[in-house]
Amino acid sequence: MKIGELARRTAVSERSLRYYEEQGLLVSTRTPSGHRIYPERAVDRVIRIQELFAAGLCSGKIAELLPCTRDEDGGPSEAATPWLVADLTRQRARIDEQIAGLMRTREILDDVIVAASGTHRTEPERPEHPERPAVSRQ
Repeated sequence: MKIGELARRTAVSERSLRYYEEQGLLVSTRTPSGHRIYPERAVDRVIRIQELFAAGLCSGKIAELLPCTRDEDGGPSEAATPWLVADLTRQRARIDEQIAGLMRTREILDDVIVAASGTHRTEPERPEHPERPAVSRQ
């Protein structure tokens, strides 16, 4: 597929796709006229790259990590080194700290919303986060 189709299917700009290629994260072949052609599996690869960027990893770390994953199912391959595993464990701990901080911030916002609304509910409504149990506030 051409770069425009890959961009459309992944909602990633052509400029970003060219950057991914420059960083060694994505590979294309070229037509005789110089147009980039990507294999079908590039869709999964681009989605994986986006997920890793969203998790806060830099392109260098993603370049190290991608050979250790399978695009089709995202499962690990046997290519991960102990050093990479340790580094990714630290990255995961950093993400866990960010999540905990966001959850504390959300609880503070919930308290402010309840106080500002003038109600004294014991269980704030959380329709947008049904997986999180309501916290009693007294």
